[in-house]
Amino acid sequence: MVKIISAAPSLAGPLLRLHFHDCFVRGCDASVLLDSTKGNLAERDAKPNKSLRGFGSVERVKAKLEAACPGVVSCADVLTLMARDAVVLAKGPSWPVPLLTRIFASKGLDLKDLVVLSGAHTLGTAHCPSFADRLYNTTGNGLVDPSLDSEYADKLRLKCKSVDDKSMLSEMDPGSYRTFDTSYYRHVAKRRGLFRSDAALLTDATTEEYVRHVATGKFDDAFFRDFQRVHDQDGQHRRAYRP
Repeated sequence: MVKIISAAPSLAGPLLRLHFHDCFVRGCDASVLLDSTKGNLAERDAKPNKSLRGFGSVERVKAKLEAACPGVVSCADVLTLMARDAVVLAKGPSWPVPLLTRIFASKGLDLKDLVVLSGAHTLGTAHCPSFADRLYNTTGNGLVDPSLDSEYADKLRLKCKSVDDKSMLSEMDPGSYRTFDTSYYRHVAKRRGLFRSDAALLTDATTEEYVRHVATGKFDDAFFRDFQRVHDQDGQHRRAYRP
């Protein structure tokens, strides 16, 4: 989106309008992207929509998402996310899009399950490109993501010199990335989660309550039980739907 709006700043409005027209007719179902067929006039070809623009940009973004994670992000979600990012890049407000919530719900999981499974970020490392947009391109002008602790952001910037820096790794749970424990939640509670999905856990009352509850360090056993339960539940779901 940064590249799209940087190359064509005037597209911010059309992308927002595209999302509005999609949702206004029959709900946010991406039907505005469909082409007309013989005997059926598509929404995009209806008279009020003749002036809509941005279809090519949507197709490019969707293609990149499908290449990275096939079948995960729907066309309707792409329109919603692009509209949100267009507003942000035009120096407007940002807002959370409950994409993960919908994905988890489709798997029979709920918000608590989401925040429990996020605890897996206590293990491992990540390359800079997976999170560096929070350090340099939040609004397209180089500003740090405001949901990220400034001191932590400064440390990450020392490691990741640019968004495309693939040479460096950062611990997802600094100081404890080889041990499965609850320190991840303490980092998230301090706004030191590495990914946007980590920061998003503090934007919902249910997930924030769980984060701060576990972050006290008094409920490790309860978290371990929750984690085992969710993994067992997910495994049963996969077996039930296995062809």
